Amino acid sequence: FAVVFAEDQILLSDCASSLAVQAYLRMCGLPVQVVCRVNAEYMSPSGKIPFIHVGNQVVSELGPIVQFTKAKLYIQWCDDATAAEISRPRYSSPYSWPLNKILAYQKQWEVRRKMNAIGWGGKTLEQVYEDVSQCCQALSQRLGTQPYFFNKQPTELDALVFGHLFTILTTRLTSTELAERIKSYSNLLSFCRRIEQTYFEDKSS
Repeated sequence: FAVVFAEDQILLSDCASSLAVQAYLRMCGLPVQVVCRVNAEYMSPSGKIPFIHVGNQVVSELGPIVQFTKAKLYIQWCDDATAAEISRPRYSSPYSWPLNKILAYQKQWEVRRKMNAIGWGGKTLEQVYEDVSQCCQALSQRLGTQPYFFNKQPTELDALVFGHLFTILTTRLTSTELAERIKSYSNLLSFCRRIEQTYFEDKSS
């Protein structure tokens, strides 16, 4: 299995999805090769990353990532400071002027149009943070004291949640508020560390 994405220009939401896919494949005991391509978004059948290349088959959009994806997209492209300092520079990094400017602003316009269409265009940043807090609270209550969401064995849900939480915790943004909301829940932090240690740390070193 090859998980394909564009490393230098990858943004928060794409990174979370890619990490979730990697985590799930590792949980299944499958060999994973991560391949970085500048044009990954255009190689994907749906235009979304990550996508998986298995033999001659290409599969994208591996799960319905809803609340966290909306929040991350909003912060990336609808928060002016984050868009200017992080999202537009990273997204446009592989391209030269003026294409870099054109593609970055085109992407921002597309995301903002999508946010308006789903009713998120009028939200404030604080409202988005509160949505994330409510999502974390629900996840924390569901996890409880168990190692994984369905007790002792990890599932697709564990991979999905890990990908999003871990990315938010480890990605530099203009504000740490999003990560701080997650850090309020100690069991979610332990959950992320457990999966990182079990499936991502090199046991041979």
